[in-house]
Amino acid sequence: MEVVVVLLVVLAVLTVIVLPSSMRVIKQYERGVVYRFGRVNRLPKEPGPRLLLPFVDRMTKVNMQVVTMPVPSQEGITKDNVSVRVDAVLYFRVIDPIRATVDVQNYQFAMLQVAQTSLRSIIGKSELDDLLSGREKLHEGLELMLATPATGWGVHIDRVEIKDVALPESMKRSMARQAEADRERRARIITADGELQASHKLSEAARAMDANPAALQLRMLQTVVEVAAEKNSTLVLPFPVELLRFFDRAAAGRQDPPAGGPAQAPPQPAPPAEAADSAGSPEVAAADRHEGIESAERAELPQAATPQIPEPRTPEE
Repeated sequence: MEVVVVLLVVLAVLTVIVLPSSMRVIKQYERGVVYRFGRVNRLPKEPGPRLLLPFVDRMTKVNMQVVTMPVPSQEGITKDNVSVRVDAVLYFRVIDPIRATVDVQNYQFAMLQVAQTSLRSIIGKSELDDLLSGREKLHEGLELMLATPATGWGVHIDRVEIKDVALPESMKRSMARQAEADRERRARIITADGELQASHKLSEAARAMDANPAALQLRMLQTVVEVAAEKNSTLVLPFPVELLRFFDRAAAGRQDPPAGGPAQAPPQPAPPAEAADSAGSPEVAAADRHEGIESAERAELPQAATPQIPEPRTPEE
């Protein structure tokens, strides 16, 4: 009887010691890979409490959650010879815990190295514009490059994204100048287009005012009203040339002869009677003839030569 009691006590002690070491609890987001005498069990353990054989079974827990792994910045030269620094982020999860623990030593480190190599490769195959604006295709290419080795390791690639593209300062300044020049070009085009439309409207307004000259005067008066509304003490009133032409045409219309009648020459004033009588007397005619003869004789007489004064001589002469 005493022997039985001793055996029961020993069994209870062994149970208390061995049971905690053989009992394992697997969480919902984990799976257990059991090794029995070094051989892996083909069926992973599901979540919940699991009892292992003491000194026989060894279990490794594998996390089945999505792992967010930042990829360090990688330097490279793009296809259009631009030196850039690119970093990315990788999202993956384990779908086959046995492969992830048996076929690869450390699947997280392996995925990090593959991601760095693929990122450098994608930089060399892409242009700078693709890295800055067309990243969707690059993400698809990176995911395809990573999925090939990850499938054999029991890992599924959920997503790969490029986080940031660091450019040299000289390249940033060049891109800023290019963007500034492009915006200035568009601003000049818009300004020129506005001036063209304004010129069309002004030409239409000029034609309307030319057809009705009174419109120009009304416009001038409206301008005067707008200027006078500012409470100015001095008012400069422009006088348009078209208004002068309007007055010229109005004056010419009043001076035109009536239609159907010949134009009459204005009457010439009659000479005075005393001038006519004096011009017709014989004494006046004889005096005029005598003055004409004397003037002709004076014109025929040779003019006296101007006396020349000899130049003084120098002492040497």
